Amino acid sequence: MALKAVVCKRIMDDVIGATVKKKKCYRALVVDQLSMRMISACIRMHDLAEYGVTLVEDIEKKRERLGMEAIYLIQPSEKSVNHVIDDFKEPCYAQYKAAHIFFTETCPDELFSKLCKAHVHQYIRTLKEINVAFMPYERQIFSLDTPESFNIYFNPHRANNRSAMIERMAEQIATLCSSLGEYPSVRYRSGHGPCERNLECAQMIQTKLDKYKADDPTMGEGPEKHQSQLILVDRGFDPVSPLLHELTYQAMAYDLLPIENDVYRYEGTSAGGQDVQDKEVLLDENDDMWVSLRHCHIANVSQTVTRKLKEFAEEKKMAGPPGNKDKTSMKDLSQMLKRMPQYQKDLRKYSTQLKLAEDCMKSFQDGVDKLCKVEQDLAMGTDADGEKIKDQMRNIVPILLDGKISAYDKLRIILLYIIGKNGISEENLHKLIQHAQIPEPERPTVTNMKMLGVNIIYDGPEPQEKALVSNMKQLGVAFIKDKDDPRAPSQKNIQRKERITEQTYQLSRWTPVIKDLIEDACIDKLDKKLYPYLKGSANTASYGSSGQPRSARYGYWHKEKGQMDQRSGPRLIVFIIGGVSYSEMRTAYEISEMKSAPYNKWEVLIGSTHIITPEGFLSDLRDINNS
Repeated sequence: MALKAVVCKRIMDDVIGATVKKKKCYRALVVDQLSMRMISACIRMHDLAEYGVTLVEDIEKKRERLGMEAIYLIQPSEKSVNHVIDDFKEPCYAQYKAAHIFFTETCPDELFSKLCKAHVHQYIRTLKEINVAFMPYERQIFSLDTPESFNIYFNPHRANNRSAMIERMAEQIATLCSSLGEYPSVRYRSGHGPCERNLECAQMIQTKLDKYKADDPTMGEGPEKHQSQLILVDRGFDPVSPLLHELTYQAMAYDLLPIENDVYRYEGTSAGGQDVQDKEVLLDENDDMWVSLRHCHIANVSQTVTRKLKEFAEEKKMAGPPGNKDKTSMKDLSQMLKRMPQYQKDLRKYSTQLKLAEDCMKSFQDGVDKLCKVEQDLAMGTDADGEKIKDQMRNIVPILLDGKISAYDKLRIILLYIIGKNGISEENLHKLIQHAQIPEPERPTVTNMKMLGVNIIYDGPEPQEKALVSNMKQLGVAFIKDKDDPRAPSQKNIQRKERITEQTYQLSRWTPVIKDLIEDACIDKLDKKLYPYLKGSANTASYGSSGQPRSARYGYWHKEKGQMDQRSGPRLIVFIIGGVSYSEMRTAYEISEMKSAPYNKWEVLIGSTHIITPEGFLSDLRDINNS
C-alpha cells in the first residue's frame, strides 16, 4: 500500500470516521503545520465533507467561535497543547462545543497531565494517539517536515538541542514503521564526525520501535518481513548529488523553475487563445501524466507528451497536432483547443506538461548545458569518453570568471571541485572564491560543508607548489597545484558501480550513491563495517507473540491496523538526516520496478528530515552556523 494510502486510511478511519460513529454532526478540523501538510498530501476536502467536516482551521491562527464540535489533529507539543487549553479557557466563551483530540505521536506525560488538569478536560470527548507523525510526500517518499533539524544536527554549537531533536525524529520514524506494520533491523552509517551521532540516532529509533512492538507483537510479522531493514545515513554520505544540475524532469523542474509548495505558476492563453492568463497547477500524484513523466530524461519528455497527445486525438477522433512533428508546441495545442473546446480539461493536462518542459529547456539552453558538462566531469573524475581528467582547473576557471553565471551556480562548481580533490589548500580556496566574485554572505557555504564530514581545507603536510600549465597562465589566474589528502577517503575513491552504457546521456552520467547502497542492501552485500547493524538488531526474525511485554502506556486503540492491507514482502527504508534530493528520490522507484530477483521482492522507501533542491541545500549550508 502506498504511503499516501496508508496515511489517508489511518486519518479517515481512526480520526475522522471514529468521531462520526459516535455522533453525526458538523465538525471543524483543527490542525498544526505538520498535520495540515499530511492532510493536504493525501486527503481532499470533499472526502472530509462527506464525514461532516465543513471547516479546516489552523490552530495557531485566530479563529471565530463556533457552535460545533472540533477534531484536533496536532503534534503533542507544548505550543499546541497550550492552544487547546486556551480554546476552552473561558467556560462561557469556549471556542467549540466539544473537543476530540488526536495526537500524531506519543504525548509526553507532563503535557498529558497539563491537559487533564486544565478546564478543557470537561470538553474532551476523545483523546488518542494515532502514531502518524510523518508527511507522505509521494507513494514511496516521506518527509518529517523538519528542515531546522539540519542546523541542529550538524551545527557543533547546538549540541544542547540535539538530543531532543534526535528523540523527536526517532519517534516520527517509529510511527512510520508502526503504520506500515514493520519492525525492521536497524543499520546506520558509521565513521567519525557527524557519523558518530548516527549511532545515537539508531539506538533511539530502536528504543521507540521496541515500545511499539511491545504494544503490538504482530508488528513485523509476515512472509519475509524479518528481512526488512531501516538504514540511517547523514547528508555527508553523498554531498555530490544535491549539487548537480539534474536532467530528469522532476529534479530539473524543481531546480530551475520557481515551484513553491509543489505549485507551478505560469502564463498561458485562455480557452479561446486570445488572452494571456496567470495559471497554476499542483504537481502531485493526482496527475497521472506528471507521474508517468517525472522520472524521464528531459530529452524524452516533449516527444512522450506529443505521442500521448496523438493517441488521445485518435481515440477521440479529433485532428491531432499538425504535421508529423516529433514535438508539439504550445501554439499547436492552442489551435487544438480552439477546434475542440469540449476537450479543454483533458488537453489542459498536455499543455501544462508541454509548458513545464519548454521552460526547463529554455533554462537549459540559456547556459545550464555548459554547467552540466563541467559538473559531470567533476563528479565522475572522467570525461564523456571515460578518460581520467588530469586537470579539472582548466575546465572550471572559465566558468568562475564568467560574469553571466550566478554566484549560486559557481558555488556548486567550487564545491564539486573541492569534493573531487578531497580538499584544497586554504590559499587556493581563497583564490577560487575571489576570482568567482562570490558575495561575502555566501562564502561560508563552502567552508561549512566540512561540518558534514567532507574535507574542504587540505590540512596535511604542505604539498609541493607547482604552477599550472601555461594555458592557465594566459587566463591571468595562478593557482597552487593541490594534491589529494592521503589520510581520508575522498568521494571519488569510493568504489562505485559501473553504469555507463551506450544509452547513457553524456550530461547524466552520475548516479546518486544511494542507489548503490540500496542495491547492495537488497542482495546482502552492503558493507557491514561501513553500515553496521545495531547490536542485537541484525537478522531479527519473528519477535514472538507470547510472553512479550505489553505496554499500558501506549494503549490498544490501534490494534485493528493489523487488518490493513499490508505488503507481504520485505521493505527497505532509507532515512537521510539533512535532506533528500529529487534525484535520490527517483532511485526508490527505479529499484522497486526492477524485474530481476532478488530486487523484485523489495519495496524501497526513502525518507528524510526534509526535501531539498540544490538551492535549498546551499542555503542550509550557508546558514548552518546560525543558532
